[in-house]
Amino acid sequence: MKIDIFNHIFPKAFYEKMLQVAPNAKDINKRVRNIPCIVDLDERFRIMDRFKDYVQIICLPNPPLESLASPPLSTELAKLGNDGMAELVQKYPDRFPGFIASLPMNDPLGLLIEARRAIKELGAVGVQIFTNVSGRPLDKPETMPLFDLMAELDRPIWMHPARGADFPDYKSEPKSHYEIWWTFGWPYETSVAMAHLVFAGLFDKHPDIKIITHHLGGMVPYFEGRVGPGWDQLGTRTSDEDYTLILKKLKRPHLDYFKLFYADTALFGAKEATMCGLKFFGPERVLFASDSPFDPERGSAYIRWTIELIDSLDISPEDRRAIYEGNARRLLKLK
Repeated sequence: MKIDIFNHIFPKAFYEKMLQVAPNAKDINKRVRNIPCIVDLDERFRIMDRFKDYVQIICLPNPPLESLASPPLSTELAKLGNDGMAELVQKYPDRFPGFIASLPMNDPLGLLIEARRAIKELGAVGVQIFTNVSGRPLDKPETMPLFDLMAELDRPIWMHPARGADFPDYKSEPKSHYEIWWTFGWPYETSVAMAHLVFAGLFDKHPDIKIITHHLGGMVPYFEGRVGPGWDQLGTRTSDEDYTLILKKLKRPHLDYFKLFYADTALFGAKEATMCGLKFFGPERVLFASDSPFDPERGSAYIRWTIELIDSLDISPEDRRAIYEGNARRLLKLK
């Protein structure tokens, strides 16, 4: 069995409401609306049927709900999306064995209520968050209680990068050009969010918390030297703040915490990058994901490329099975 743990879909009722709320959304929002199988189930099932013993864990795609509306509307959208996801899982359990709940991250109380409702009442296997909340880092007082709740419920958090063209690459520019905000910006976003959580002491407080980073941990595995030995000198490059105290507060070497994240294989068929990420996190913390349906063929290419890649890796059958399904069954508590 191949359990693809990160796939995007719009339940029909949510999609219609979203078009009413934000009819002129742009950039990444433009892209997600132009893919038929993100809404059309018949088209999605035709794509899925090309792959043997293949199922999908589903969730809403970009944009983050907080970018669409303020509360209470963002909270209403979360409920509508999660109800729709639960219906899809209930109706098509052989296609979708689970769904990831979406949360109104700009509603500090509402997001906790909805996370608990989605998991306890609707059967969500975990929750999806983005790497920032309307430009604010995740380690803020209004957001950190979610991590406490997910540690209590023992359910994973999927962390998706969020960054748009309105985030310039140079101070002198009004916007990011050439879609750099996506190509390099998203892996950077993921890495920044991971660092904030590590240095905030999240893993000392919740050693067993489960956070799945998209695209195999962003930049972190490939910058292990800078993240590890480089950050051993944290504070030596800063004159207006004493960062040396941060490392002293952590109970373990900081690089150890970065290896406590989980990561998915959505790297669009990049073999060397996959091998690097797999070596960094270990096969027990890597899960199969294709990021369907955002590919040149509108649905099937990312799945095919990722399966071909995993099948080609020089790893044991046990490790391959763990990546394809074992780790997902354990983390998501699937039968």
